[in-house]
Amino acid sequence: MTTSTGEFRNLDRDIQRTRMESTIRTYFDGCNEADVEKMAATFAPDAVHYFPPGLDGPWVGNRTIAENWRKLVLTIGSAWTIDRLIAEPESLQAVIEWTHYKTALGGFLRGDEWYQFDPKSGLITEIRAFYAARSDGRQHVELEGYDYAGQGYHLECPIARPHPDATTD
Repeated sequence: MTTSTGEFRNLDRDIQRTRMESTIRTYFDGCNEADVEKMAATFAPDAVHYFPPGLDGPWVGNRTIAENWRKLVLTIGSAWTIDRLIAEPESLQAVIEWTHYKTALGGFLRGDEWYQFDPKSGLITEIRAFYAARSDGRQHVELEGYDYAGQGYHLECPIARPHPDATTD
């Protein structure tokens, strides 16, 4: 992910944008595949993933982040889609809108994440997660009244679950 000069920040802006988007998509592919190595490779070693209050965060370290997502895939059938993605090379930041399906629980959660990228390597250094609404026990957490179907969002989990590595009791 680095250039011959070793500096992600020295790349052309279009190349930076493409690599930022690719890194996020690779991270999500790794999440959906429950592939710890694939996920961890998209982060700087000391990356931090922040969450809203009450969710046992932040998660610190690329392997911790990856192992925690793998555990959720295998226990609650987690699967994700990226619904929107905007990357801004000038600030080395990106924002995505996502849906987190919890297939074993029969629910889903929608939200946003802000990403910060390392200027030298182009790896993710920070994710700040924001949810569409506070968790109040509903199975489907999304903005009330928003036309998700009309805007082309996934309405059902498109990823096969349970994951092949998941154990069923």
